[in-house]
Amino acid sequence: MKKRIFTVLAASLLVLSAYSQKYAYIDSEYILGNMPDYVEAQAELDRLSIEWQKEIEGMFKSIDSMYRKYQVDEITLPDNMKKKRQEAIINAEKEAKNLQKKRFGTDGDLFKKREELVKPIQDKVFTAIEEYAKDKGYAFVFDTAGSMTIIYADAKWDINEQIMNKLGVAAPTGNDKDED
Repeated sequence: MKKRIFTVLAASLLVLSAYSQKYAYIDSEYILGNMPDYVEAQAELDRLSIEWQKEIEGMFKSIDSMYRKYQVDEITLPDNMKKKRQEAIINAEKEAKNLQKKRFGTDGDLFKKREELVKPIQDKVFTAIEEYAKDKGYAFVFDTAGSMTIIYADAKWDINEQIMNKLGVAAPTGNDKDED
């Protein structure tokens, strides 16, 4: 599948080259990583994630403690008390799993917070890219971050700095782009 996509992409680029279409590339991770708003949003998401993970881990430690105490007391407990303690452990486990899903599930709190904090910044970047590409007459702008792979890219088509300028983001000094 990837080979087919790459072949179609390469063929498209050859056809576009024949018609003198202009294309450029950006690295969205590089651009976003140099935007103070994005860095702050990521830090906030990391902080929340750690806080919520500790909360959930605390619940599971408590459940583990309840279970170990139950195992010690099980021999001396009457049947009705055994059943109550088992139910309490099961309910606590369900509660912890539900909280875990609520915080980290596909539509959980972390996802919603990411949408709230990061999406507006990403939209701003993509709007700047679109405006810049239209102004400069680019037919395509490729993003080298993530799964998009370009085997060779001439640096003259790298428009990261121009997009950052359009966004009012200062480029790092030196050759910081290559450091991760």
